Amino acid sequence: MQLDAQLDMTLPSASSETAVGRSRLQAFDRILGRAIEIPAAILVGLEIVVLLAGVVSRYVLHQPLVWSDELAAILFLWLAMLGTVIAYRRGEHMRMTAFVGMASPPTRAFLDTLATVSGLVLVGLLLEPAVEFAIEESWVHTPALDLANTWRATALPVGFALMLVTAVVRLVQESDWRLTGAALLLGACIAAGLAVLSPTLIGMGNLNLLVFFLLGVGALVFSGVPIAFAFGLSTYAYLMTTTHAPAMVVVGRMDEGMSHLILLSVPLFIFLGLLIEMTGMARAMVGFLASLLGHVRGGLHFVLVGAMYLVSGISGSKAADMAAVAPVLFPEMKARGAKEGDLVALLSATGAQTETIPPSIVLITIGSVTGVSITALFTGGLLPGLVLGVTLCALVWWRYRHEDLSHVARPSRTAILKALAVAIPALALPFVIRAAVVEGVATATEVSTIGIVYAVLAGLLVYRQFDWRRLVPMLVTTATLSGAILLIIGAATGMAWALTQSGFSQALAVAMKSLPGGPLGFLAVSALAFIVLGSVLEGIPAIVLFGPLLFPIARAVGVHEVHYAMVVILAMGIGLFAPPFGVGYYAACAISRIHPDVGMRPIVGYIVALLVGLAAIILVPWFSIGFL
Repeated sequence: MQLDAQLDMTLPSASSETAVGRSRLQAFDRILGRAIEIPAAILVGLEIVVLLAGVVSRYVLHQPLVWSDELAAILFLWLAMLGTVIAYRRGEHMRMTAFVGMASPPTRAFLDTLATVSGLVLVGLLLEPAVEFAIEESWVHTPALDLANTWRATALPVGFALMLVTAVVRLVQESDWRLTGAALLLGACIAAGLAVLSPTLIGMGNLNLLVFFLLGVGALVFSGVPIAFAFGLSTYAYLMTTTHAPAMVVVGRMDEGMSHLILLSVPLFIFLGLLIEMTGMARAMVGFLASLLGHVRGGLHFVLVGAMYLVSGISGSKAADMAAVAPVLFPEMKARGAKEGDLVALLSATGAQTETIPPSIVLITIGSVTGVSITALFTGGLLPGLVLGVTLCALVWWRYRHEDLSHVARPSRTAILKALAVAIPALALPFVIRAAVVEGVATATEVSTIGIVYAVLAGLLVYRQFDWRRLVPMLVTTATLSGAILLIIGAATGMAWALTQSGFSQALAVAMKSLPGGPLGFLAVSALAFIVLGSVLEGIPAIVLFGPLLFPIARAVGVHEVHYAMVVILAMGIGLFAPPFGVGYYAACAISRIHPDVGMRPIVGYIVALLVGLAAIILVPWFSIGFL
């Protein structure tokens, strides 16, 4: 009886202590989150101010700020790393979840824990090398500001340390300790196995690339590990097991990949995409197109294709484009009897169709990793997107040629002109962005700031729609998505470097040059390869990983680099937005709030239409280079 009484007294005490500990951990997590998100939002704002000041001082005052690019580069790496931490904390790093979703609940819980543990292991392995790298960078000084490069490079170890803390907090809060232990034990067993097999793997020569970068990356990606972590872990394992390269090389290559000056425009175009939705500019463009075509058969489907084309000329983010267009059009399209499956299928297809419309983030990424002119890519990307839009519209016309529109009133000419007048400021923005680059007012990096100022003024003065309360969340969202994208670019750059150093790029060049059919055969094989890569790795990782390897080969076989860029981007886009593996398709479903299953059958026709358009781009180079 006395023992029972003691148990009754101790159990509530233990339970209350556990509850207090959990409450304190949650409070710490909230404080940590705000401590990261607020500086990240400030850094996005500072990037906009610094780059805009560079444009104004050079073009208006004719007194260039020679230090602006240096300061922007320092701030940018800090923004990228803090954004990476936020994305990790929110679980927003890009990962393939097709197989995870099909797993049983216990298996799914283990795979989700494995995804978190993979990040913990990677940053744990890279933290010390990152500190060494930051110290080594103290010998390098910026030419204008005369600052040690350590000020910039310190962002790497700080970001890794914050990710390490975040991983521990998440695992304690959300995961069963047995699952965490099992994931860590699995990692330890793999590491021990690689250490034991190291002599054998070295003796295999370049065949060991299949072990690390085909089997290794494939197993990690398909098990739901974020793509950036899969790349980073496989590269680290390859270098540590089969070479004498120090771990600091991985950090150095990641820094190189994330620090290209042209990538500064990535967060700014993401923010611009959020702005056009918030200020009502996207709604104005869609409203004008609807007044113009809404009364014809399949008219609102044509409007969806056209609206995605126009909005993509402002934003650089496909998710932002779809989020701006779908909520405006889908309610009316459903009211007219359109099926949900067809709506989400067409939205996904337009995501693939508009991948080449400037200022696409993929175009910017290709320019940064291959050295192709951004201005040439921006010019060459307009017509290929239009060609694929025509093939999609042809299918829409066929499917809806018997649509009953007897209940739909045709708007008057006055109503159309009024909608046009309202939409003109929004319709002008893509032309303002392109003209600023072509006329030399701003570089491709800086032009996004002109678009941001234009959108803010339009929202405040023209559309009178500017919710100041959404500004900070939008800045944080910008940092989060930018961090997820840039970590992938950094990890893929490290992996591409490892493949190049192994001699794989030379072997690939020989194999691709010997393909039958000459340039046409090379383009066809590249298109098929990037459809698969886009489906499995998403677009940017595939571009960063294979762009530096394949673009020199394209030039060697006589394919124009801009033409080749359009082919691989569109092929990658088709893979990205095609189920069952394409992550873009599931993003379209999430934005539309439509179950993925209902769009599986309707999207087949749209994928075929996209493939027809891609074949036309391959066969007719003029579509890509005719206006260069």
